[in-house]
Amino acid sequence: MNWFECKVSYEKLMENGMQKKVTEPYLVDALSFTEAEARIIEEVKHTVSGEFFVTDIKRAKIAELFFNETGDRYYKIKVFFITLDEKSGAEKRTAVQMLAQASDLKEAIAVLDAGMKGTMADYVIGSVVETAIMDVFPFSPDAKTKPEE
Repeated sequence: MNWFECKVSYEKLMENGMQKKVTEPYLVDALSFTEAEARIIEEVKHTVSGEFFVTDIKRAKIAELFFNETGDRYYKIKVFFITLDEKSGAEKRTAVQMLAQASDLKEAIAVLDAGMKGTMADYVIGSVVETAIMDVFPFSPDAKTKPEE
C-alpha cells in the first residue's frame, strides 16, 4: 500500500459557534500524488461544509496499519524488528513505522500486539506517539463504482 498524508484546510464550526480556520491531516491509500488528491477531495467533500483546500500531500512511510473500530485516534508506533546476523552473531534492528487506531496509548500497544500475533518476527516497540490524523481512507475496489449520493 502507498499511504499519503493529505492536509486539508477549511473553516470549521467550533463548539462555541465560532468559525475557525483549521488544517487537518488525513491518510489516503493511493497509487500517486494525483490519485491521493482526487481521493481526499472525494472523501472530505461529504464531511466538510463549505470551501476547502488540499494544502499539502506527502508520502507516509507506514509499513502496517492496524484498525480498531472503538479507537478514535491514530498512534504512530516505531517498531524495531530484531534479527541475528548468522556470521557475526550480532543483533540487527530494522526500524519501521506502523499506525494503530486506538482510544489511548495503552490500547494502541494492545492493538499492535494483537495485529502482530500471527508473525514469527521478534520486535520491540521504540516509541508510541499520538498523531493529529483525523481519519484514514484505505483503498476499496468498490470506491470507484459507488453511486453519487
